[in-house]
Amino acid sequence: MSSVQFVFDSTNFSKLCDKLAKKDADLARIIKEHGYPPMWTRPATFQSLILFILEQQVSLASAYAAFRKLKEKTGFVTPLKILSLSDTELRACYFSRQKIVYARELATAVRKRKLILKNLHHAPEDEVRHELKRIKGIGDWTVDVFLMHCLQRCDLFPLGDIALVNSLKEIKKLPQHVSRKKMLGIAEPWRPYRTIASMILWHHYIRKRNLKLQG
Repeated sequence: MSSVQFVFDSTNFSKLCDKLAKKDADLARIIKEHGYPPMWTRPATFQSLILFILEQQVSLASAYAAFRKLKEKTGFVTPLKILSLSDTELRACYFSRQKIVYARELATAVRKRKLILKNLHHAPEDEVRHELKRIKGIGDWTVDVFLMHCLQRCDLFPLGDIALVNSLKEIKKLPQHVSRKKMLGIAEPWRPYRTIASMILWHHYIRKRNLKLQG
């Protein structure tokens, strides 16, 4: 696999949104109603991965509340700071028992240099996925959002994401128990820019609910 990775950035993001809008009237309608989505990016840091762990299987509002509480306590989140906090302190930041384990596993891997995040910046997607999934508590969804938000890769569509799935169901008027295959089929014409389509769908979800997500 080539080491050259196609990414989105501030020079091409709106143009990619426009390409998708021409392909799909529902995406076009979101952009017309709400404008372009924010270009949601985060640095490829330990702190970002902690946020993604907090986002697993909960609402965006709940995850950001926990992330804000953690940052109030620690400032910029580092492996050493996570490892220095007790279970009680982490629970006070709304970490579940399971997520306490995941955060410490990640912190230990980074501290011991079993995971070197800067080495992932230009790595192929399958290599990034392999390296991150070696860490307990990091599965495909967490890898997907890391690739999307931190490495700015263009063609991810994380169906493990509650907000994304709910937004897709809303704009496409899908039944509550729609199959994964059906949803992937709807997203297929959006290749190779499914990350951008995901951000448009998140934009719809957030604006419709008037969520405030600063973290």
